[in-house]
Amino acid sequence: MSEWLVELVRGLIAFFTLLIFARVLGKQQISQLTFFDYVLGITIGSTASSLTTDLTSKAFPHWIGLITWIGSALALQIITLKWRTASKYIDGEPTVVVMNGQIMEDTMARMRYRATDLLEQLRNKGVFDLGQVEFAVLETNGKLSVQKKSQYQPVTPKDLNLPTQYKGLSTELIYDGVVIEQNLRGFNLDRIWLTDQLKKQGINSEEEVFLALIDTGGQLYIDKYSDHVKKLTDVSDYPGAN
Repeated sequence: MSEWLVELVRGLIAFFTLLIFARVLGKQQISQLTFFDYVLGITIGSTASSLTTDLTSKAFPHWIGLITWIGSALALQIITLKWRTASKYIDGEPTVVVMNGQIMEDTMARMRYRATDLLEQLRNKGVFDLGQVEFAVLETNGKLSVQKKSQYQPVTPKDLNLPTQYKGLSTELIYDGVVIEQNLRGFNLDRIWLTDQLKKQGINSEEEVFLALIDTGGQLYIDKYSDHVKKLTDVSDYPGAN
């Protein structure tokens, strides 16, 4: 068998092994990425790469090593889901670094977390004044969660005793020129209604539409393939330019 064909077959084996691995572990690996998960991902990727390109050794040992790492990661995930104590020691716990407006210096020192790191992550959250912070919690994935003092929090309709209307998720009616019949029926609508709405906006066919969404209030958003946007050729043409 030629060398390129061997690489192709081994690459496909590594690819589908990683695909299955990603599906089995679910979204936790990405949404709650800890430092260990990061290192684990690099190691598994490196092993898959060796499986594909290292033709000096047989594929089977590389594949066994890949399965071992994947199986260990899956087992560890199950353990942390089932046992809170194990999760505490394996993943760690969120740590309060600012409490009641006061920086927890001793806690930060134990974590080797610098004041410059704290200020940088606060700026990433749009907080440039440490005096506005009531609580700051360093999560297990290294991200900082911030609660501002009440006088610095944005005003909500509830604070002003204003009534609000329910806002749900928008639903796709047309995607890539194709009508999604199931979603139409979910809103008790039909093709006749949709065609009428399109004609009101000068659209003769759903094939002209890239995306059409409807919100819970019945408002329709339509984006066509051919967007007629004025080409700006001069700085003075831009909105807000003097």
